[in-house]
Amino acid sequence: MNFQFPKNFYWGSATSAHQVEGGNHNDWSEWEKENAKRLAREAEGRFGYLSNWTKIKIEAQNPQNYISGRACDHYNRYEEDFDIVKSLGHNAHRFSIEWSRIEPEEGKFNEKEIEHYRNVIKALRARGIEPFVTLWHWTQPIWIADIGGWENKKTIDHFLRYIEKIVGELKENVKFWIVLNEPNIYTGFGFVKGSHPPGRRNIFKALKVYLNLLKTQKRSYEIIHKIDQDVEVGIANSFMHFEEKNNFFLNKSIKNIVNYFWNFWFLNKIGKELDFIGCNYYSRQLVGIIGKKVGLGEVSDLGWEIFPRGIYLVIKKLEKYKKPIYITESGIADANDEKRAKFIKDHLYWVGMAIKEGSDVRGYFHWSLLDNFEFPEARGFWPRFGLVEINYETMERKIRSSAWEYKKIIDGKDLL
Repeated sequence: MNFQFPKNFYWGSATSAHQVEGGNHNDWSEWEKENAKRLAREAEGRFGYLSNWTKIKIEAQNPQNYISGRACDHYNRYEEDFDIVKSLGHNAHRFSIEWSRIEPEEGKFNEKEIEHYRNVIKALRARGIEPFVTLWHWTQPIWIADIGGWENKKTIDHFLRYIEKIVGELKENVKFWIVLNEPNIYTGFGFVKGSHPPGRRNIFKALKVYLNLLKTQKRSYEIIHKIDQDVEVGIANSFMHFEEKNNFFLNKSIKNIVNYFWNFWFLNKIGKELDFIGCNYYSRQLVGIIGKKVGLGEVSDLGWEIFPRGIYLVIKKLEKYKKPIYITESGIADANDEKRAKFIKDHLYWVGMAIKEGSDVRGYFHWSLLDNFEFPEARGFWPRFGLVEINYETMERKIRSSAWEYKKIIDGKDLL
């Protein structure tokens, strides 16, 4: 395909506060301390099947792997990191604000931390980089966790007070607000599977949490637009391309049910109270029962299948909402940087194909700018997603070769 992306296309990468900042005190940081030893003991059972197990074994069986601690020290090094962002040709950057920093105690806002995030945004603007700001990326202040978190409908009002404050303070330099990040993963892993805080396994509580997050997204949209009518307010949700794991006759129905509830139920309920859709896409998922699973293709260090065409198939399904689409996350765990460049190019090929066919895709944010503390299934530091490698002992940053290959595409020197 001979294709060049639109001139106003947003190119960037993404991070989240708890995963890169360091020094956070929230429900996740407390859960890490309580569960680190258990996670280290269970590591072989969780990851022993991976082909790279012998390489990751020492890290994965170390309890410190599961405690975020300093993370990447991005809180203190954001200027240095944004210099890297600019050198890589990015014109946009997605990051999140840590609620527990802004409101460490109920109703008491920390003006110093608000000023910190104001400076973060100014640092991006000074480098010609558009901020895409996520207001909630899975973590809560301790006092919110103490009242039951998202199981308690009072959390909705507490969150709305927080966003009213922070959006009002930072509105001058922010055009794009993402209210929630992946409410489907948060609810599924935290309240069904129990592998994320708060570690529940209760489908009824999961439904309650999901509905409370839905109300929060809708009401946040109204509040943010009352503060500033000219901004765009969206969501970043996890989307997967689902297929039947084999030809057993019930599997197509199972796939359709899973596909609807994972990918589209939340969006359908939001309705018109959405200016854009943030699509987080990583892989294909095979679902079904009975019989042998069809073989996977090439996989990442985490064992996730690399399935670039899936991003195209998801985009095409999102067209029905008639909203601009941003790929707010897409990335690969690849410690040796052997597959990342091809991963990026292949996924952007299919994004380009969708645009060529008329899909309104306006940006691509690679996950992640930095190696970081990986949330999903509490994997910790050993998976390496960064365009930039982090030495966690020295905090040295080293730009990976795949980051320069990504820049070639951004610069239009490597057309798809």
